[in-house]
Amino acid sequence: MTEKTDQAALANEDREKVNACMTLVSASLTKLAPFNVDYKYTPDEFEPYDALGGRFIRAVELFLKFFRSYERLQFAESSDTLRDQLNRMEKLGLISSVSLWFDIRDVRNRIVHDYLPEKVQQIYDAMLGVFGDELKLSLTRINALDIRTV
Repeated sequence: MTEKTDQAALANEDREKVNACMTLVSASLTKLAPFNVDYKYTPDEFEPYDALGGRFIRAVELFLKFFRSYERLQFAESSDTLRDQLNRMEKLGLISSVSLWFDIRDVRNRIVHDYLPEKVQQIYDAMLGVFGDELKLSLTRINALDIRTV
């Protein structure tokens, strides 16, 4: 096997992991109602939101991992910074905007730290809205890629 073939296999494997994770994220996005800051959720009622948070974190990490492997396949190098990597992904049409992905990454980081109801509502509103839409769109775009292993 050549290095390019190995890198293509890795990119395909990373894409499969994104797909598996996004199946769970999409299931959460489909069944959850907007988070209500005025409602006192029981632990059982909050569990689906918590599951979405964990799935969202994993999805973002897996997308970034795919972007790294795809970047190495396309350019035979890795960017020095996340911004450079996301700029390349935007130019390739895999993401809508670098700033949106920095916002997604910021929310990923805040999920584990924000417990105030107003902040939690903002996080879930973003995941159920524009961030969830962006993950689904990026998934469609990476699935349209022809990554050959031969």
